[in-house]
Amino acid sequence: MDGELSAGQLIALVAPLAIVQIGLMAAALYDLVKRERVKGGSKLLWGIVVVVVNIIGPILYFVLGREEE
Repeated sequence: MDGELSAGQLIALVAPLAIVQIGLMAAALYDLVKRERVKGGSKLLWGIVVVVVNIIGPILYFVLGREEE
């Protein structure tokens, strides 16, 4: 073995991360759309953070961006 991953092994490693990322992003975007107000006042900015900053963006939104209704 020369330390390289086969395509199947790479997919097995990346697929769970991709599923988590897509799930978090979808949940955060859904919550962002249905919520009237967010901390910081800019739903557009939070949407960009959720989409662009992988995995951490949706977590930041859920921890810092949501405003109590």
